[in-house]
Amino acid sequence: MKSYYGKAQMEVAVAGVSGSVEASLYEGDSRSGRYEMLSGHWVTGKGQVVVSSRFLERTSTRLGDTVRVTYEKETANLRFVGESFDTSGSRLEIHADTADFKSAEPSTFLVETESGVSADEYARKVAAVVQPLGGEATTGSESGQDGVILIMAAMAVLFTLMLISVAGLGVLNSVVLDTRERIHDLGVCKAIGMTPRQTLSLVLASVTVIGGLIGVPAGYALHGLVMPVMGHAVGRVQARRGCLG
Repeated sequence: MKSYYGKAQMEVAVAGVSGSVEASLYEGDSRSGRYEMLSGHWVTGKGQVVVSSRFLERTSTRLGDTVRVTYEKETANLRFVGESFDTSGSRLEIHADTADFKSAEPSTFLVETESGVSADEYARKVAAVVQPLGGEATTGSESGQDGVILIMAAMAVLFTLMLISVAGLGVLNSVVLDTRERIHDLGVCKAIGMTPRQTLSLVLASVTVIGGLIGVPAGYALHGLVMPVMGHAVGRVQARRGCLG
């Protein structure tokens, strides 16, 4: 066994939020099961809480602020230390440590096996021990969040390839039309001794300069418009330059 941690899921009351909020409380080192982080860091101990961008937006808070969380008769003041990439939907969720609530007990333990150890065989051995006590042990598949990130990455690659193809066809069309319009000038250049390679270099140089002067600023402007929209679609308050987070 490489590492393990306990996890408890429950409903809590959070100051400034109407209704109950789902809470995931962790016992032990839960870094192996952490969410992807947009900013800050994952829960490393008592008094810390990690939330999604949607949570920060709804409560008008930011990293470093504190919030009062109540579970049954216990209340704890937790500090926002991380902003997670959460694709769970509109329901708010927080991540904290079980040490903040004495009555919180893990109902699930997640185990990461050593390299070369069969997870299925390990689960069968554990199940043989815990089943008489009313428990069970199973192997887990890739998390839903990892699957969403993989799908988003694949779609981004697909859209990028499509845009490159369309842009390439557009550039080719422009080059062909420009060359046809300048056929007289090119003929004069060839008549005075320009080689075919030099002629090709002349055409490509003119296209590269014009394309760079227009395409680069246009690309930056389009990036600034598209990235915030993509970030907002996945619950990100503000998409930073260069990536979603």
